[in-house]
Amino acid sequence: MTDEALDLDTIRAQWLGVEFDVSTFEMQAGPMVAWAEACGETDPRFLDRSHPDFQAHPNFTTVCTSGRFLPDGFPSIGNGFGIDGGKTVEVLAPVRPGDVLTGTATIAEVFDKTGRSGTMVFIVQRMSFTNQDGDPVSIVDWKTIRGV
Repeated sequence: MTDEALDLDTIRAQWLGVEFDVSTFEMQAGPMVAWAEACGETDPRFLDRSHPDFQAHPNFTTVCTSGRFLPDGFPSIGNGFGIDGGKTVEVLAPVRPGDVLTGTATIAEVFDKTGRSGTMVFIVQRMSFTNQDGDPVSIVDWKTIRGV
């Protein structure tokens, strides 16, 4: 899409909040501990499986990605796949081994910024996670940056 044809208001009106993927993830202690170790964590709640409050590291749900990043039919923006613009995690409740999380993916935001290198469009995919009881446990926003 060329810069002249880029209409973010129309894209937002059509795509924000649209659910486009639902995935399930079974939480297992081994990967939870390995993630915490890789993050340099020292708190035993995240490392010691016998700890009475053992749980996943707060950013563990970032490894739970769906098979799709964008909904079918989402407009092509920029030149290629883009680059990782970072992640934001909101922890709502502990994630425990044996939990089965359901992640629902939506487009949360589309915005642009102009800098020295030109205009960049940020596409924010949000995955909201609930556990097997339907309780919200985490919200992860993945940002992708595309040059236009």
